Amino acid sequence: MQNQANATGKETSFGRAHDANVDLIAVVTAMTDQGPSVLTVRQGGALPSGPFELGHRSLQSGLRAWVEHQTSHQLGYIEQLYTFADRDRIGEERQQRVISISYLALTRVDGAVASGKRAWRSWYHYFPWEDHRSGVPSIIPGILQPHLLAWAGDAGHDAERRERRQRAAIAFGLDDHDWNEELVLQRYELLYEAALIDEAMRGSEQSAFLPMPGTSMIADHRRILATGIARLRSKIKYRPVVFELMPPVFTLLQLQRTVEALSGRLVHKPNFRRLIEQQDLVEETGETTADTVGRPAKLFRFRHAVLDERVVAGTKLPLSRA
Repeated sequence: MQNQANATGKETSFGRAHDANVDLIAVVTAMTDQGPSVLTVRQGGALPSGPFELGHRSLQSGLRAWVEHQTSHQLGYIEQLYTFADRDRIGEERQQRVISISYLALTRVDGAVASGKRAWRSWYHYFPWEDHRSGVPSIIPGILQPHLLAWAGDAGHDAERRERRQRAAIAFGLDDHDWNEELVLQRYELLYEAALIDEAMRGSEQSAFLPMPGTSMIADHRRILATGIARLRSKIKYRPVVFELMPPVFTLLQLQRTVEALSGRLVHKPNFRRLIEQQDLVEETGETTADTVGRPAKLFRFRHAVLDERVVAGTKLPLSRA
């Protein structure tokens, strides 16, 4: 497409429509010694990514190539996550639009935290307000709530103040609202709008509220990570993707602890085991492990036949509240 010019000889928006780069970016998740973790580069400040090139056979093959090149890690399960193309997502200094096609990848590691160019970092290193397994994190009532309420009170009109407060209450479980573990992205975007996180202050005066707990990432990589966490937290309730993160054999307690770590919530043990049994998701291996307190625990494996049996209806794995 040739550039079009208006009467003044300047390029029109139509003429610049092709000035865009396409990046591929991966949210690679695994269970490590730190719990649910994401594979990062640049000392934990970025997700693996790279441009989509003519030599790539497909988007997925291009993504796999970039992740392996940057981290030496080969991907297994992968699904497209979201396409990010907002004009302000990279920064005003960039002259080209950058479109990022993101993917969620689930993998297994042998407890490793870092290796050469790559680093596995806990989800909660970036989002410390998201882990509710031990109750409401102190950061919410101690730091986030007062700052969010102050931000809501700074709005110019009563209606806007009420709307801001309601959004904060729903997102962070304030004013007797229940905590919804799936609202990871909404919480991050609310903190961004309120200028309570580093990414919102780049290129401008620092907020009086900073520094805010939670490690930032380059560009909008933390927003993309939030999107991936939200997707996985939702998906473990209706598809058996959690088993992509489990070792080949495991105990039911290990499975329960993995689901709790991913969701950031505790589950009711008897109800959880009843759900697993009713849906025929696992089968006994006939072996036990002594790596438990008390009597040896039975070892199980994922029953892969369930994927063929329930390809249409899906497989429910709802979280039970403790």
